[in-house]
Amino acid sequence: MHYTVDPGLYALGQPDDTSPVLVTANYKMSFDRLRSALPGRNAWIVALDTSGVNVWCAAGKGTFGTDELAKRIRSCKLDEVVSHRKLILPQLSAPGVSAHRVRTLTGFEVVYGPILASDLPTFLDAGLKASAEMRRRRFPIGERLVLIPIEMVSAVKIALFVIPAFLLLSGLLRSGPIASNVMHSGLFAAFSIIAAILAGTVLTPLLLPWLPGRAFSFKGFVAGVFCFVATAVLYGLDPASISGFIETVSWFLMVPAAASYLAMNFTGASTYTSLSGVRKEMRWALPAQIAAVSIGLVLWVASGLLS
Repeated sequence: MHYTVDPGLYALGQPDDTSPVLVTANYKMSFDRLRSALPGRNAWIVALDTSGVNVWCAAGKGTFGTDELAKRIRSCKLDEVVSHRKLILPQLSAPGVSAHRVRTLTGFEVVYGPILASDLPTFLDAGLKASAEMRRRRFPIGERLVLIPIEMVSAVKIALFVIPAFLLLSGLLRSGPIASNVMHSGLFAAFSIIAAILAGTVLTPLLLPWLPGRAFSFKGFVAGVFCFVATAVLYGLDPASISGFIETVSWFLMVPAAASYLAMNFTGASTYTSLSGVRKEMRWALPAQIAAVSIGLVLWVASGLLS
């Protein structure tokens, strides 16, 4: 959140009062991508204060919004800098900006540019006209792969604390030698947690278009079920005894629930979702995930006490 430029008005090249005005976030990568897409061009750039968040996410959060845009126009005295009254905004900022309110508040007309900054030269040369392809954002497998590392690293950081706790409790809660309990129940717990991480952060984005359902939480749940079954089969889990059956049920609840939660982290990076859709999904998915993990934990402890 500290990779930012100061909000305000910037000159690209040697702009005059007729030069186009482009609006972006103060996330430095967004700002730099915009500048680098317009080599040799003269333009004004207005950087809004989005607290270092990119355009699309900031529009969803409301920081790239109507009020911030109007405030920045006034603070920059933009009406004294340019003779025209047109602002070019990224298309992905549209969820946060009310164009008619901007015009009412400032007198400036909002024109939505293409999704990609690289299309801006063509857009400008065409008289601020965008083709149908400029309005479409695809989400191919290569772009989904790029998102995996950061989500996986975040999940692994938590797992570094959770896995040792399960290993320790596996040895202490169950009857018999501690080392044997850790090697059996503890290792299966560790593999199950790893399976949940792989299901939610790797399998879900890779298979996103083919996993059933529209909700990311459900897609992650399906991937979690698959990974749990694969882990149980490969590990040779034996649910024949009462404690073994309860342990199996506990992880059957926890792995898909955890994978479902991790999968929801991709909603903000995907072209599949909207802000209202994400909020609606979270209202029912989060309580279900919390309930499944909570019940699973109770059953897991019970399986240890009954062993």
